[in-house]
Amino acid sequence: MPQLGPARYGKDNIRVYKVHRDQTTGAHNVVEMTVCVLLEGAIESSYTQADNGVIVPTDTMKQTTYILAKEHPVHPPELFASIVAKHFTDTYSHIHTATVKVITHRWTRMTIDGTPHPHSFLRDGSETRNVQAISKASEGIHIRSAIAGLLVLKSTGSAFHDFVNDEYTILTETWDRILSTEVDCGWAWKLYSKLGDVEAAVVGFDEAWNKAREITLSTFAKDSSASVQNTMYKMGEQILDAVPTVEAVDYSLPNKHYFEIDLTWHKGLKNTGKDAEVYAPQSNPNGLIQCTILRDGVMSTE
Repeated sequence: MPQLGPARYGKDNIRVYKVHRDQTTGAHNVVEMTVCVLLEGAIESSYTQADNGVIVPTDTMKQTTYILAKEHPVHPPELFASIVAKHFTDTYSHIHTATVKVITHRWTRMTIDGTPHPHSFLRDGSETRNVQAISKASEGIHIRSAIAGLLVLKSTGSAFHDFVNDEYTILTETWDRILSTEVDCGWAWKLYSKLGDVEAAVVGFDEAWNKAREITLSTFAKDSSASVQNTMYKMGEQILDAVPTVEAVDYSLPNKHYFEIDLTWHKGLKNTGKDAEVYAPQSNPNGLIQCTILRDGVMSTE
């Protein structure tokens, strides 16, 4: 007899935009998010017995998200995701776990004639600030914050040599190469037992995001990189040192390759090694390097 394994359902791609109008200064602050809500609990009968009586409609999840965005702050996203997740586990007794993912899209205030404009913004990149909050009725709130889509490149200061070299290897060693990646960096916070603990930690969420971003960029630029693996580990170590309430840091860094082009076929034109100036950017296949750095005493969840 088959049985239902893990199951959850919800509403994805809920687009939310909120504007705060400062009545004193006349300045506007805007936040645009994409939200996903997923619910778990005593919902087996909806799958196995066509019992819709246990289903909170996904449209209700969308409307709830809009209402909570009106009634509560949406920044920092760690707080808003926690508010939404906790709402569902508090409101519906048969829902035991609510996972809320928030992607915050960039809107940067324009500077016009040397002055920040009160209500005009530009999207200056595809980088997003991501948050996942999981409310478990029996435990509390688990939060993971992240930087995603941060594209970086440096034209020197990276090497790769002394790797395994066997009969399957044609890659040549290099002591100087272009290093480029699209940063996905996440950090998991200690467990919050209640929503009030999240509210009390609000200031720290922005501070941690700024520190993680600064550490990532500074280490990427300054490190004489022996490998992506070693550079990302250095980044994670520093974030753990900088934010004591973070328990783990994870990175996922795909290589964005730039290959030298041999142009000697054209009149002996030199464009490799020390003479390389023109490169061919590659899309795929690409290296993908991932790791999680844990604070002492913290067990991996994988």
